[in-house]
Amino acid sequence: MKSLLDIVAKRPRALTHEELVEVLTWPDADALFSAAYAVKCREIGKLVSFRGLIEFGNICEKDCRYCGIRKSNANVHRYRMDADEIVREAKWAREQGYGSLVLQSGELTGEANVAFVEDVLKRIHAFGGDGFGVTISLGEQSEETYRRWREAGAHRYLLRIETSNPELYAKLHPADHSWERRLECLRSLRRCGYQVGSGVMSGLPGQTMDDLAADIAFFAAEDLDMIGMGPYIPHPDTPLGKDAEWTPEIRKSRLELGLRMIAATRLYLHDVNIAAATALQALDPEGREKGLLAGANVIMPNVTETRYRANYQLYAGKPCLDENSSLCRGCLEKRISAIGETILWNKRGDSPHWGKR
Repeated sequence: MKSLLDIVAKRPRALTHEELVEVLTWPDADALFSAAYAVKCREIGKLVSFRGLIEFGNICEKDCRYCGIRKSNANVHRYRMDADEIVREAKWAREQGYGSLVLQSGELTGEANVAFVEDVLKRIHAFGGDGFGVTISLGEQSEETYRRWREAGAHRYLLRIETSNPELYAKLHPADHSWERRLECLRSLRRCGYQVGSGVMSGLPGQTMDDLAADIAFFAAEDLDMIGMGPYIPHPDTPLGKDAEWTPEIRKSRLELGLRMIAATRLYLHDVNIAAATALQALDPEGREKGLLAGANVIMPNVTETRYRANYQLYAGKPCLDENSSLCRGCLEKRISAIGETILWNKRGDSPHWGKR
């Protein structure tokens, strides 16, 4: 009988739920990763897009039960970079050949924050133009805010749903956080003209393979352009992570599950951008390279000043906290070249799926 992997590699978005579960749990992990990598090479090439990541603040209004910068965590030293610092780092990334940037912070609302981000985006667009891709990941906002930021120069927006299961979502968040609100924000972003990205955590307490298969189907149903997801890593200063068991065996299984999600998502969606998350490297020094070989095509090197990095830990064990941006860039370039991939310097690296739309 013809392998399901052969079928899904040729025919995107056509699996049943049961078949998606079968792909996710494929007994030969290497065969799964190889099939996904072949699709990635066919759709995108042996190419990796870099996004210079600037984590410009860790002040957050949200209180998600898994996140290290949740507002109730009193052990976090809070910071927020000023506009000049952000723009300076963005210029450095541009000068170093990064064709794209990610601006990320804790979630804040209100006119002062909206205007601050709007000003930063305009200043970045003034020197980078539309040839310099700008992704923002700043949480749930009004549609008017999304529109203002889009008009100021942002091209992409990443808003992770974390899980497509509303019941599981409710267990991860306090009562005043709404899965339906998050979904509506994703749809607002589409109406505003962004390349829209989302993603989930894999390995959450109470999560099943059925949940993960449904997550991948959710990506397709929402017609997403880019996927940013990673394995769940507990943070000791959070309600979800304070008593979590964390053994070498769990780390290994969490890594494999994260890679399986990348591979299955690539096989199902074919032409979207998929990031190899830094969380993979937290579990394995070669985790991001393994993510690329499982079907991912985007990496987000941290270009934030090192003095801020230790204060932006969504999970425990985040790597590269004390490595300067130049060293990080050079190290990654060597690693990626060693697996036969080429970095797309000075290119926005837009989602092929978005280009077809």
